[in-house]
Amino acid sequence: MWQDRNHKTRALWLTGVLHAFTHLYQVALMPLYLLIQKDFKFSSVSEATLLMTVMLVACFGPSYPIGVLADRFNRKRLLAFGLALNALGFIALAWAPNYGWALVSVVVAGFGGSFYHPAATAMIARLFPQSTGKALGLVGIGAGAGFFLGPIYSGWRAGMLEPSLGPAAWRRPVLELGLMGLVGAAFFCLLADHEQPRPEPELKTAHREKLFPTRALWLFFLAYCFAFSLRDFAGASMGSLGSLFLQKARGYDAKFTGLALSGIYLAATISNPLFGSLSDRGRKRWLTVALVAAAGIMACFPWAPQSWTIPIYVVYGFFFLAAYPMTEAALMESVPDAVRGRVFGIFVMTGGVIGNLSHWIVGAKVRQLVAAANSVASYYPVYGALALMLLLSLTGLLCLNPIRKREGIKPGMVDPNAVALST
Repeated sequence: MWQDRNHKTRALWLTGVLHAFTHLYQVALMPLYLLIQKDFKFSSVSEATLLMTVMLVACFGPSYPIGVLADRFNRKRLLAFGLALNALGFIALAWAPNYGWALVSVVVAGFGGSFYHPAATAMIARLFPQSTGKALGLVGIGAGAGFFLGPIYSGWRAGMLEPSLGPAAWRRPVLELGLMGLVGAAFFCLLADHEQPRPEPELKTAHREKLFPTRALWLFFLAYCFAFSLRDFAGASMGSLGSLFLQKARGYDAKFTGLALSGIYLAATISNPLFGSLSDRGRKRWLTVALVAAAGIMACFPWAPQSWTIPIYVVYGFFFLAAYPMTEAALMESVPDAVRGRVFGIFVMTGGVIGNLSHWIVGAKVRQLVAAANSVASYYPVYGALALMLLLSLTGLLCLNPIRKREGIKPGMVDPNAVALST
């Protein structure tokens, strides 16, 4: 029993480290948009923000086939391979001689990142069936750390090197982060235990079992996915739109923009395990609290004094990012382990593709503002619309009860197969 607990604890924290790398790569480019624009001599910043959209669509687009792999194969190997590929994409991006090469590089990086969520979420839900929210919240500390370190490191390094390297200063932190990821993948391979093999009958069941037996349940599930893709769109916009807003309307440079954006993610290291644990005793209630609070803060953000920028980002991130482990736990406890990788793959694919179109869309929106992009007041309606999208995402909670009834699962009920496998 002690060895089993030790195995699960080590798996939890090592998966959290991979979570940090995965999300670090997803935000590291945000403070660098204007430098990338100058280095590649783009006519507008939307071509720089498009790199982020392409990378994240490549990350979330293949989530269903990766989920199929996660239901059938060793999840540890999938996780290590994904991080290594993600890191190699960043290394290639740092050396990109032209825009075409940069696009290929971010596609490779994004595809590598696609391995994490279907494999890791299904694995953690299987290891911790009675405290899924708490476990995913603890893993979420890694996400908060990665989100925090990504923009602050890339912005700081680029700002420090810009006087000597000029616009090409963005390349050095991208290269360094890629090399760190390769080292992280190697350590994960060495330190992480292989996942306990599932019995052969269950593996055969996983291959055959339908995700949802009726069209109505498919519609409920897809409605859940779409609703929370609105949350993802609004949240991703808060980063990319914030980068442009701070640099154009507030006058920040890359260094201070990275520092400010990192504030969004700092408090998530506290709120993810806190709300994850609380939600094990009331998932929908605490998820509603988190997203309503985040929506209110988002709507008020451009109206606040400039000196409040970092504190507002910290409080916003405390509530917004706490929603992720609660949403994931709610979905994972609604379906059996045999289909969790595929179900979560579709969920992440939908939210990731729709949500991360935001980077390109907000870049195009700022381009349309022309000279007005330098005016704070021009951003009021944009932030108001994003806050409304956050509130609308809560309609997805109405879709879970029919799915649970299909499985005969009640909130907080333990999947007996998962218990057997984790003991």
